[in-house]
Amino acid sequence: MDNRNEIWRNVDEQKPRFIALSDRVWGMPEVCYTEERSVAEHKVELLAQGFRITENIAGIPTAIIGEAGEGGPVIAILGEYDALPGLSQEAGKATHSPVETGGHGHGCGHNLLGSAAMLAATAVKDWLAANKVPGRVRYYGCPAEEGGAAKAFMVRAGAFKDADIAISWHPSSWWEVVPPLSLANTRADFVFTGRAAHAAASPHLGRSALDAVELMNVGVNYMREHMPSDARVHYAVLDTGGIAPNVVQAHARVRYSIRARDLPGMLELAGRVRKIAEGAALMTETKIEMRIVSAVSNMVANAPLEQALQGILEELGPPHFDEQDRAFASAIRATLSPQEIASVWRSIGMEDTGAPLADFTVPLDARRNPMIGSTDVGDVSWAVPTVQAHAPTVAIGTPFHTWQIVAQGKEPAAHKAMVQVSKAMASLAIAAITDPALLAAAKADHARQLKATPYICPIPETVKPPLDMSRG
Repeated sequence: MDNRNEIWRNVDEQKPRFIALSDRVWGMPEVCYTEERSVAEHKVELLAQGFRITENIAGIPTAIIGEAGEGGPVIAILGEYDALPGLSQEAGKATHSPVETGGHGHGCGHNLLGSAAMLAATAVKDWLAANKVPGRVRYYGCPAEEGGAAKAFMVRAGAFKDADIAISWHPSSWWEVVPPLSLANTRADFVFTGRAAHAAASPHLGRSALDAVELMNVGVNYMREHMPSDARVHYAVLDTGGIAPNVVQAHARVRYSIRARDLPGMLELAGRVRKIAEGAALMTETKIEMRIVSAVSNMVANAPLEQALQGILEELGPPHFDEQDRAFASAIRATLSPQEIASVWRSIGMEDTGAPLADFTVPLDARRNPMIGSTDVGDVSWAVPTVQAHAPTVAIGTPFHTWQIVAQGKEPAAHKAMVQVSKAMASLAIAAITDPALLAAAKADHARQLKATPYICPIPETVKPPLDMSRG
């Protein structure tokens, strides 16, 4: 049975619907936990394709699962559709041209991510039905990847407890298996409460919460010299206590993102940040409350799945780009600095060839210098054997979370890449269903790693999904 060619033909036949879905979601960018219209679009397509729907996963209104098939292994294919604030941009423009001043934009390509994942799940569903093979495929519509840790809440709620493997992808400059590296991360609000007073007439009676925030930031800056080189700490002041400088600020709030290579390291670093906040409160005679907003774990590798996916990527090959694709990619590259372009080439251990789009498969053993961020796919990888692909949806060197990513989100090159990666994910899903040895090897590798380091959810049980986090 020529499974792969059958799957690839199905993807090509179905692709217009899912390209259209991706473009619709691009046009309605919604940030962390506000993706009502985007999930509605995904639900309509899931129902049209005949999936069985489960909504409100983990108490999250914008999380959805579509399942098809009966019996057999359960294959999870992960999709996302959240956007980023402040990145509004016209499609197809190689100059900064916001559609709406201050508006949102798909600066990480999640409009493509969700649509391609559902296209892959649909192809697997159709293959299972046509060939009468036992097995189930699930499309997981996951919101709030950008700091909201929705998948971590979904894992905690048991949404992946009976899945056998999980497959995902992400837009990128490259055609490759994603290196299984990510930083554990927590987001926490530090809320300071002081005492208001007239800043001129009675300043001695006031206790400034804003001073406490500033002192905390100074303390964290000094700590940066004395933390692991691959750890990261960032902050945003959410509440400065008002706009009147003649009033001592009685309240202030700062949000910190604290990252480290693994969960124990992140928890230790978060404890140090908390001590600094307590010191700032002591110096200013204010009160401090630390509120966990969200948290994610680092990625767990799975060598059998990574090797299987690498073979599929090499057989399938990267998308076939044309001169028009390369011309627009070159125009985007002209807006980037040499440092931005060079850093992306360094991530795969190669020198810049000048190519505007990736036309090769990155080797699995490339000498990488990866740029490491955080993702809630990490928590899924602790719950179930997980693997991810990258597909070249953007000009080589394009930094993510920028207007340039948004500008490329509806381009033919991006569509070609999302279709190609759909074929790869669907092929791996069918391989896992039809090859018991692959499934067993993936599970054994996963079990070995969890035996050495059992999973502990980084989100306290008392913390619920922060559905209002994007509203300040």
